[in-house]
Amino acid sequence: MLFNYIKLSLRSLFRESVYSVINMGGLALGIAASIMLLLWVQEELSFDAFHSKKERVYRLNAQFDNSGTVVTWSTTPAPIAAFGKQQVPAVEEAVRIDNFHDIALITYNDKKITETRPIGYVDANYFKVFDAKLLQGNPQKPFPDNKSVVISVSVAEKIFDTKDAVGKVFRLNEKDDYTVAGVMEDMPKNSTLQYCILFPFQKLIDEYQSGGYWKTLESDWGDYMYQTFFLLQQDAHADSVAKQLTRIHRANQDGTNVSYIMQPLAKLHLYGADLSEEGIQTVRIFGIIAIAILLIACINYINLATARASKRAKEVGVRKTIGADRSRLIGQFLTESAIISMLALGVALILIQISIPYYNTLTGKAFTFRITEGTVAYLILGGLFVTWLVSGLYPALVLSAFKPIEVIRGKLTLSGSNSTFRKILVVTQFATSILIIISTLVFGKQLDYIRNKKLGFNKENTFTFGLRDKMFENIQTIRNQLLKSPAIEQVSIANQNILTLDNTTGDTDWDGKEEGQDFMIHPMVIDEYFMEAMGMEMVEGEGFTGAKSDTAKYILNETAVREAGIKDPIGKSFTLWRTKGVIAGVVKDFHHRSIHKKIEPSVFLYRPDWSWLVYVKTNGHQNEEAVAAAQDIWKQYNAAYPFEYSFLDVSYNKMYNSEQRLSKLFAGFSAIAICISCLGLFGLATFTAAQRIKEIGVRKVMGASINQIVLLLSKDFLLLVVISFVIAAPLSWYMMEDWLAEFAYRTTLPWDVFIIAGIVVFVLAFLTMSFQTIRAARSNPVDSLRSE
Repeated sequence: MLFNYIKLSLRSLFRESVYSVINMGGLALGIAASIMLLLWVQEELSFDAFHSKKERVYRLNAQFDNSGTVVTWSTTPAPIAAFGKQQVPAVEEAVRIDNFHDIALITYNDKKITETRPIGYVDANYFKVFDAKLLQGNPQKPFPDNKSVVISVSVAEKIFDTKDAVGKVFRLNEKDDYTVAGVMEDMPKNSTLQYCILFPFQKLIDEYQSGGYWKTLESDWGDYMYQTFFLLQQDAHADSVAKQLTRIHRANQDGTNVSYIMQPLAKLHLYGADLSEEGIQTVRIFGIIAIAILLIACINYINLATARASKRAKEVGVRKTIGADRSRLIGQFLTESAIISMLALGVALILIQISIPYYNTLTGKAFTFRITEGTVAYLILGGLFVTWLVSGLYPALVLSAFKPIEVIRGKLTLSGSNSTFRKILVVTQFATSILIIISTLVFGKQLDYIRNKKLGFNKENTFTFGLRDKMFENIQTIRNQLLKSPAIEQVSIANQNILTLDNTTGDTDWDGKEEGQDFMIHPMVIDEYFMEAMGMEMVEGEGFTGAKSDTAKYILNETAVREAGIKDPIGKSFTLWRTKGVIAGVVKDFHHRSIHKKIEPSVFLYRPDWSWLVYVKTNGHQNEEAVAAAQDIWKQYNAAYPFEYSFLDVSYNKMYNSEQRLSKLFAGFSAIAICISCLGLFGLATFTAAQRIKEIGVRKVMGASINQIVLLLSKDFLLLVVISFVIAAPLSWYMMEDWLAEFAYRTTLPWDVFIIAGIVVFVLAFLTMSFQTIRAARSNPVDSLRSE
């Protein structure tokens, strides 16, 4: 029976080869696009899912009420881990992590390598909490002493040319020797924690330098430098633990209003530190698009199959007359759908295999497409099943329901509910396509807004590089050498990258500060040349001059003055880290973080001996010469180290890599969606023109022009496109407003975006139909009427 179904299905497919190709092509594109999108969605959702204790692991995040604005950090002071483990019964383990903030030059015998991947300091119980598998070494005691280290397999092979590295010794940055105590597997790409070398956190504790107020690292409640993870007991409630940790901190630090929240390990990748939906929103959007594209492809099949129902009515009538029941007819039509779905899947797999390298470049991922892989196999089988069932079931039910007596009498009609259903499907197709196109345009407008937004400083033609060792004591000489190059206009020095001011403190005081008022601010150390080099604008007062008295002066941004409630700030007292000074100036607000976040209070101070990051402003025409001049000076002091630099505008653009990639993905898949929709419309137009060929002949004989006939054949379809736009426009407006709400600074949603999307789809739909309608309108009426 099955063989007979297959034989009949193949005959039908070859007999209607044009429609078969349209169906198969649309399904192939839909399956390929949806599988590739779902690969991306699945990879994003899989982050940190491999940890066996992921349900019980949380990162502790700190929140502050900063003069009415809630600020959330993903870091905490060091003591909270130890205090939490000692005083909170629900805590099973606590692990602190700090990043290694330097270039890692590793020397082994005569070999020297630099490691640029993340390196961290971790507590000894790191391997009890996270599934970082130790291939060699003792997970219970990974660090025998402060001169021991755990390295990944890739680092071991790079340094020692072998995985068997335990007991081997290397020198770090030409200073300290470390003995390899363990070798761990490289972390999977879908891990938030990507450290390739681990040093003992105890080393930071032992080397802590007291600033006079906090005596030890384990008692320093004011330095929010460390990620802290807690492994909770099986039945523990995270919110309750966070409240207990909040009480512990406030009991040990007077005057703080810190509150703690717990962020599940599984939510580190796609959620903000305040648990706001950041990446997860985009993942949902792309998941919906994947399903929508597959649905659009299935709609093509349903539309063409039901539209062609009248041509197969006699076949169904004859088969029913000779004894075929409905179940057998449904089986035949489902077999036909299965064959097309499998052929489409084969074409889709070829398309995916060809396009996966370009897809990886576009997404920044490293997907491999092997059919035997679990995830890929499930996606393929799922896509095949859904395509077969969704596209085949309804046409099978419609076609098998024909009554043979009506077919034989010629009374069969396909108007009414079936025709209405087809129109609904066409509207769904084009509404989805319009929605995706509008989303693509909005993504592009927001990226243009980001690229062109005034930041409060000039990021163009400026690069940075760090000082090390003897360069610190020779900074003035280095500056003078750099300024000798005609390619360099200005040189300044600071302690941070202005694009990402990470340092934050609440240790402040000022004239007029209200009792109990807490105030968090981003401090940045600069020299007297910095503001000129960066093109920053002073609103009030003056900048630094380089005089010794500048160490007792502070420059605040407008937000700091406003949120602190300081009136007439120039000359007012301001205290930072218990160093009292005066406010010498107010600088115009500038963006020192991603524009996802609002501008926060910041303060500039003058401490030449605290600076390490050099800013070099070029003339804009000789950037390569300016970099070469800086590199020559670097080699004079650090010949063994690679010269690493970055241009501010490049770094700024990298901050929005995900948005740029998403915009390209939207553009690519919107093109696929509209292509599939137009393919289906082409098939329907072809069928409609064939069905109405005699009507066209009669109208031409009666004097109808080609334009009138084209309009006659097209107007119904174009009306459906207009209805699609009316439905898609408000829906896309709502979705994009929701997405743009994630940005503190964003573009507007102008009407032209919607008009452009509507015109594009309308024109493409018209051009798609024109090929067939014009051809039908130009046909010779004698040929169509000859049989009458």
